[in-house]
Amino acid sequence: MKDTDSSKPSMELKMIIESAKQLGVEISETEALQWLSAMAAETDTEISMDLETGVFGHKVVMLDFSPTELARFREIGRLVEFKDQPGVVETALALSGSSAQSKIQTYPGDCDYFERVNIIADTREEACRILAKIMREKALETLKGPTWQLIEVKFGSHPEDMVKGDEFINKGSPISWAPNEIEAGKIEGFHPDGTEAVVQWDEAALDPGWCKLDWVIADPARGKLANASNMLDVTWEAPDSSITPLDNYLDAYFQEVYLEAESVPIFSKLMKHVSPDALDDYVAQLEKEVNKYLTKDVNYGKAAKRMYNVFRLTGRYEEAAFLRELFDEPTTMLYQVWSLIRTIDDSFFPGSQISMDHVLQQADHLIMSVIEALEGEQETEIVRRLLTLRDSLTRQDSTDHLSAEAEAAREHVINIVNNFFYEKLNSIPTIKSYMDEFNHQES
Repeated sequence: MKDTDSSKPSMELKMIIESAKQLGVEISETEALQWLSAMAAETDTEISMDLETGVFGHKVVMLDFSPTELARFREIGRLVEFKDQPGVVETALALSGSSAQSKIQTYPGDCDYFERVNIIADTREEACRILAKIMREKALETLKGPTWQLIEVKFGSHPEDMVKGDEFINKGSPISWAPNEIEAGKIEGFHPDGTEAVVQWDEAALDPGWCKLDWVIADPARGKLANASNMLDVTWEAPDSSITPLDNYLDAYFQEVYLEAESVPIFSKLMKHVSPDALDDYVAQLEKEVNKYLTKDVNYGKAAKRMYNVFRLTGRYEEAAFLRELFDEPTTMLYQVWSLIRTIDDSFFPGSQISMDHVLQQADHLIMSVIEALEGEQETEIVRRLLTLRDSLTRQDSTDHLSAEAEAAREHVINIVNNFFYEKLNSIPTIKSYMDEFNHQES
């Protein structure tokens, strides 16, 4: 950890503030010092609770959470959450990702949830069967409605190589279940030798692996669409009270804001079993993702989000303070636009009940957001592409996908986002040096 005297601006912070000004990014020295002081403050516990709202989480995470949209997040949470079953299933629902950083990310992307699901059973196999049952029930209950549509569920790992449609799937890969496959309780395809291959839902339960559900949700009051997801961390509690993660790893709590005070008991019980090396493991995983987005699947916006989490958890507070302000810049709104173009595309799903009016409202909102945030050639080009996308919406049947139009607009937007973050990140010497380390590893 790096020692930081937060009572006065460090030379490094002064240099970052000056560099930011030259880049057109305004950082308030007073606000930066207040945040640095809060980060450096010693407390008796790592967990902080907002007594007024009942939300709680790691003290570092809570500094970035705003309760402004809490009612909306709780409303969507009622759709995505799993219910407790006394003596059998215990749950704790939280926000994660940009949704948990709403104080600094004026333009968040998706509605990302994280839920701890503790299953009390005599054997691991029984716990897996219970998980399979409640996940399928949740998927079928929320398959589609007037303002939502289930997109897919991740559940289980492929037991062998398989071909499904035009896709070759490797053994051990997470299984992606489409709604019709969940209804059927099976996935049909072929082995590489051409013989029939079938994956049964109940068989996938024995190795549940990555468990995640994804929906598209319409918000009529705001005229917006959103992708909502619920990532599950599932544990088995045996008769001897031992706790075993069904995917062999109990996630830490450095990125979660829990939505209800009633979740404290289950949270506290599970956190006793988190590895002492949880912080180091979490940072190492984040840095793997930073490396991925800097050198392979290049996306400087995603890299910046992960670097912010690394910096604020490892004492590099001055760099984190710069990134905090960067996420509030108007151009970063395009990160949300990029995400919402995908959401529009996802809403065109066979049998979807999400109305065209909702979709068109979202397209109009995107266009107005770009007009407000940008100017010149960038604004003209992106608005032109979005207008083309909107025009195609009016001519599409709800069973069609908009992949061609959506992908063209999305690629253009993410290119601008990449250029924005690339320029800003490389202009701060300490952040540039940090990124260069990953590039040198790859060379």
